[in-house]
Amino acid sequence: MIITIINGPNLNLLGSREKDVYGDIRFEDFYRELKKTYPVIDFRYFQSNIEGELINAIQQASAKGHGIILNAAGFTHTSVSIADAVAASNIPVIEVHISNIMGREEYRHKSLIAPYCKGSLFGFGLDGYRLATEALSHILNNII
Repeated sequence: MIITIINGPNLNLLGSREKDVYGDIRFEDFYRELKKTYPVIDFRYFQSNIEGELINAIQQASAKGHGIILNAAGFTHTSVSIADAVAASNIPVIEVHISNIMGREEYRHKSLIAPYCKGSLFGFGLDGYRLATEALSHILNNII
């Protein structure tokens, strides 16, 4: 089973950026542990601060994988084009946000991608990626 994790803008700064909101663990360190926890899953990882690159990654993952875990970060609330890419995906997409977007600024309360995702997880910190992995495993009928 191939699951692609796609992270959007500023998530390359995890571990050093707003630690009170995002924690102090670098995503690369968390990702290494996630791969150890689920050795039967072929994880792919992509991060970009550029909207078009995220769209390309969604399209490529859709063509070559089984599921996507997407944290579009700030583009969640602004990008019709990323929402269109998710809508066009032929594999399940789980939306993840590290912080509780509903408890933050009002403009973060609206997700343009959520209507096209199998589900959304927010507010669980980096553990949201693990929960999304579990969800995709069940959706794809490959119970871990």
